[in-house]
Amino acid sequence: MGRKVSPSGGLSPAFAAKLRCQDANFYPCVYGSRKAYKNNKYLGKKWSGSPLKHSPDFHGPLKSRSCTDVLCFLLFLVFIGGWVVIATLAYKTGDPERLIYPTDSLGRRCGVDDLVKDKPHLFFFDLTKCASPTVLVTGCPTPQVCVNKCPDTDFAASYYLIKKDLAGLKKHLICKYEIDVSSINSLQKAQEHIDRNECASWYIQSKPLSFFAPGFMDPKTNETIAGRCIPSKALEAGSEMVRLVIDGEMYDANKINSDVMVNATKILAAFSSSEEVGEMLLQDLTGSWHLVLLGLVEAMVLCLFYIFIMRFLAEPMVWLSLFGSIILLSFFIYTCYERYTTLASLSMSKLPDPSLGDIFTGNFKAYLAVRETWLVMGIIAIVVLVIVLLITLALRNRLRIAIALIREASKAVGSTMSTMVFPVVPWLLQLGVLTFGVSVMVYLASSGYPVYRVNGMSSGDCVCSSPDFQDGYECSMDMFKKMCKDKSGGECLKASCSFYAYRSDTRIKWFHFYNIVGLFWGLFFISAFGEMVLAGTFASWYWTFKKENVPYFTVTNAFFRTIRYHMGTLAFGSLVITICRLIRLVLEWVDHKLKKYQDNSFARGILCCCRCCFWCLEKFLRFLNRNAYIMCAVHGKNFCNSAKDAFFLLMRNVVRVVVLDKVTDFLLGLGKLLIVCAMGAQWFYILSRRVTYFNESVPELNYYMVPVFIIVIGSYFIASVFFNVYAMAVDTLFLCFLEDNERNDGSAEKPYFMPAKLLRILSKKNKLE
Repeated sequence: MGRKVSPSGGLSPAFAAKLRCQDANFYPCVYGSRKAYKNNKYLGKKWSGSPLKHSPDFHGPLKSRSCTDVLCFLLFLVFIGGWVVIATLAYKTGDPERLIYPTDSLGRRCGVDDLVKDKPHLFFFDLTKCASPTVLVTGCPTPQVCVNKCPDTDFAASYYLIKKDLAGLKKHLICKYEIDVSSINSLQKAQEHIDRNECASWYIQSKPLSFFAPGFMDPKTNETIAGRCIPSKALEAGSEMVRLVIDGEMYDANKINSDVMVNATKILAAFSSSEEVGEMLLQDLTGSWHLVLLGLVEAMVLCLFYIFIMRFLAEPMVWLSLFGSIILLSFFIYTCYERYTTLASLSMSKLPDPSLGDIFTGNFKAYLAVRETWLVMGIIAIVVLVIVLLITLALRNRLRIAIALIREASKAVGSTMSTMVFPVVPWLLQLGVLTFGVSVMVYLASSGYPVYRVNGMSSGDCVCSSPDFQDGYECSMDMFKKMCKDKSGGECLKASCSFYAYRSDTRIKWFHFYNIVGLFWGLFFISAFGEMVLAGTFASWYWTFKKENVPYFTVTNAFFRTIRYHMGTLAFGSLVITICRLIRLVLEWVDHKLKKYQDNSFARGILCCCRCCFWCLEKFLRFLNRNAYIMCAVHGKNFCNSAKDAFFLLMRNVVRVVVLDKVTDFLLGLGKLLIVCAMGAQWFYILSRRVTYFNESVPELNYYMVPVFIIVIGSYFIASVFFNVYAMAVDTLFLCFLEDNERNDGSAEKPYFMPAKLLRILSKKNKLE
């Protein structure tokens, strides 16, 4: 039953004395004596509760338990039901194609609706009315028609009118659907159509741009499938057509202000530039996707190998992670220094001068060729390295206990290898919830009905029999044609009732809020479910006295036990985190609104403090919830009681929590950092073609840092999935270890359940019967 060990466990007397200070509740370590602790009112029973008592019937997760927090689970089910109703409404009334395909003045979707199915692009009659980025969403107050292709040349009607070239004019005219260009038989007739705003008086060479989906390309023709016709080049002084438009050589009614024209062109050209960057990035990903996939698979294999080795060589692997991270950070600092000195030696005239526009256009290479970039990255790396070194030196004596805890976690994971596969289940569930929430958001955003507004009434040429027809007022096309006439009694030429935007129901904003709450609650609920299942698994391993007798199907048992009894507890805990996260989102929204008032420093300071406080609160609640799930998995109590028991147990061992538990988190974080840095460094040198051996297999890339960045981010998420299992094992074993320390004393009647090596390091032993 017991194990004989040396008094100091093979450790030096000084180190053994320090470890003995951690015995039981380590009151002498914190307060000098137990009496001092009992007299301390702040950390007395009010704040830390009473120590747990031994129970001869307790042998790990209770099998006889009842359902917990049933009302909260019913509330969660009702909420999910409401979410499904909203999703059904969104799917019925929404149409995501509205966010992709442009819409003409009549509300028809170019390339989709029957009458314009063969005309996938949207053409604007007067580009100067579109001198705002928002018009690509709401529509600008100028006639818009669907065309089968965007203009491939510059055009000014006055050019052909002056030269009296009717054939050339008809060849380039773009008119409304009801105008038959082939039936125009005179220059006078053509000018009448232009005066009535039924045909465009000018346009510039353009190309289609899909604003909502840059790079929305047809793989066969390599052309944009559907988009708005946007100028493909800036204004050129040598273009005779453009000079005619800008210099006002057209008839007086259509003179164009050059500043407005340039402004509109610049705004729309910016979106065209972003499309080009998107296309180049898409080209890079298309050419390197197999290498990105290979890098992610390599990261997964490396994580599995690391965890497998940890089972047998926990201490060497932890030290390897520590020193490996230090070496990699030192190497990165050296690289930054080398690049900085190289660039500093060059003449300033040879170096690029990057601007904010380079970020928008994707010219990342310009920043990598600036020495200040490498200086900043080097300083950040130095700060991180110094922090790692200081933590290592300050907590070097605690590292041995932390390593022992990690070693036991490795054994727990190794004895139930299915725990390494289980995280795929909550990950797939979270992916499903995320997909569902995003799809509902898209369909809600695209739901609604078309809205038409009056524009052009300021010209004074159109008279309406009702005062309701004014610029910006909503209108009906049929009523406008019936009640509004020009001064001669004919159809209004310069005023119209045209499509403005799709309007949603006033309740849609509340549906969006409901959907966001559901998205957060669902994601946090699934995350909590995975934590409780793993906690029940590792708790079963710890509370088995002889570890070789760990029951089979521990993950399966914990899985079904959680589903049957504790879904309400998960709903309760995840709701608390959801509320905290929503408050943080509201504060972020308020901060965004206050940015326009830069002079109000006091309000911004208060808001910054609130954001910081709620960030800390969320971190604390997530930590408390995690430990509450562990206590619930073991004892089967509801959320509040489990959180209370976990909080009191941690408060009675606050030094161990702050030092020991966080040291293990630090060491596991270093392991994750080692894998991510190693993957990033390896693929940086391969994709930048600095390793000649792989050059034949690596394609030429416009931005090689993009696939490197994807590999690094993917490696981080993969490492997080695997190392989170380890972190949950460490947290569960740590909490069980604290409870074991309070319940038992190593006697024959109350033996410790902790493994032999942990007993030796803590200078404890189970006494012989």
